[in-house]
Amino acid sequence: MPFVPGVAPSVARRSLIAALSLAALFAAIGATLIAAPAASAKVLPGGISARSGLEAEIPESTEEVPVETETGEIEGEVTQAGKAALVGGRAIAPLNAPAMVKRVIAAANHIRATPYVWGGGHGSFTSTGYDCSGAVSYALHGGKLLSTPLTSGSLETFGEAGPGRWITIYANAEHTYMVVAGLRFDTAGDESGTGPRWHPTTAAAAAGSYVVRHPVGY
Repeated sequence: MPFVPGVAPSVARRSLIAALSLAALFAAIGATLIAAPAASAKVLPGGISARSGLEAEIPESTEEVPVETETGEIEGEVTQAGKAALVGGRAIAPLNAPAMVKRVIAAANHIRATPYVWGGGHGSFTSTGYDCSGAVSYALHGGKLLSTPLTSGSLETFGEAGPGRWITIYANAEHTYMVVAGLRFDTAGDESGTGPRWHPTTAAAAAGSYVVRHPVGY
């Protein structure tokens, strides 16, 4: 190709201008990226921090974190009470029973073979035999729910009114018994009628109307 005066310098100038323009463009982009504020972090359920991508679109959880109470249950959640098993006259607490309920059952098991003694368990929790209110008082004391033995009449005002989820006490001036995790602990209704025993049925064995109470929270 023959040399044309002025052509080569013109092409060189255009190339130089184009190169400088590209350099300026890249420099501007870089400056923008450096100056851009960091994306606000979003904490996802589980403690994961996401700044971009699909995770950033996950809304924060609106569910309340369950709080475990002193009884081992979840606050705000109604747990269905399990039923105790009756094996050889001894009550076996259900696995989901609160510790207090297990202590009540253990205490009742401790005196389940003692004879019926009128007034037994009232002068002292320790006795060779128990009457109806003495037996109920002993079991409640084992669960740290009672510090002094109560008579059947006094148990009419114990705790709160109505049936409990785990423990329900039935009392009148003449007799008292309780149902713990679906089993009746009673001095009445046994074939030999000798004292405090566990029974698979919850119906009263002694006639009369009863005031229904339960320990606070149970």
